[in-house]
Amino acid sequence: MQYQAISIDEKFKKFSEVYQPKVIAQMNDYQFKLARVRGEFVWHSHAETDETFLVIDGELTIEFRDGNVKLGSGQMFIVPRGVEHKPSAETECKIMLIEPVGTVNTGGTGGNLTAPNDAWI
Repeated sequence: MQYQAISIDEKFKKFSEVYQPKVIAQMNDYQFKLARVRGEFVWHSHAETDETFLVIDGELTIEFRDGNVKLGSGQMFIVPRGVEHKPSAETECKIMLIEPVGTVNTGGTGGNLTAPNDAWI
């Protein structure tokens, strides 16, 4: 068996598009996805699952209908299932998402920012 660490920096070098999460690992039924964030995303929710945001580099704001949370490098936040939210970043921010296999980035909202699911790099 070959053992090899995953380099998050090297994975980020493989793509440049924003709001298009890329899977870098899977543990049981959960995927670890990297994404670049810049500008505003869409309001959405995930009825079936919580969603974990971990900021790798930059600053991310997650808006809620009744407030927001601001995250910096090395900070993490879990959006509870069913809670409507909208991520945004004034300048490019690199994040990791941790969520179940099959989770659609725009939830049930859809639209042109819906990313292909299960896109591995």
